[in-house]
Amino acid sequence: MKTPYQNIYNLIKLNRLIVLAVVVCAFTTSTFSVWMAFTTHKNALNHAFAINTDGSVIPLKLVTQKENFTVEALSHLELFHTYFYNIDASNYERHLQKALWLGNSSVDNVYRQKKADGVYNRLLQYSLLQKVLRIDSRITESNGTYTFITTTIFEINRGSITDTYELVSTGSLILVDRNFPNNPHGLLITDYFENTLKKTSNESRKK
Repeated sequence: MKTPYQNIYNLIKLNRLIVLAVVVCAFTTSTFSVWMAFTTHKNALNHAFAINTDGSVIPLKLVTQKENFTVEALSHLELFHTYFYNIDASNYERHLQKALWLGNSSVDNVYRQKKADGVYNRLLQYSLLQKVLRIDSRITESNGTYTFITTTIFEINRGSITDTYELVSTGSLILVDRNFPNNPHGLLITDYFENTLKKTSNESRKK
């Protein structure tokens, strides 16, 4: 024969099982949530996302992004130095205008100094042809800041005389919005400075 005490005992036992089940479920859910958060964070550190032309999301690894940045940075530097130094009487205004889109006021300051020194007047007066032969750039990254050293080999044709020069320039690169066709790589040259300019022999030119 069952007594009221037996019913209370069974009820307490049932409640204990329910509480234990709830605790186990809560612990399992919390553990799963922490694991999901950790996995998501880890994936976020290793991946970025880009939007394709059709609107789809494309995952990109940050390593790939850095590799792409280096390629674009080198291309940006080559484009700038080509526009800025590969000039003659017929194209220098057009080339310099394009070069100024690729750098900030530090590039403009170098341009204005050259203009004040009469570089472009001599280009017109003597019909000089300044041709870039080779551009070698080295990019260094430190704490998210990108700096470069570029060696530009170019020749100046004065008719019967052709002289070859080696220019070493330095500066930094920052990310900006892409501007087609003026700044297709979305980079801007800052702190630009012409460090050294020296005349070289014909032998060094042929290397």
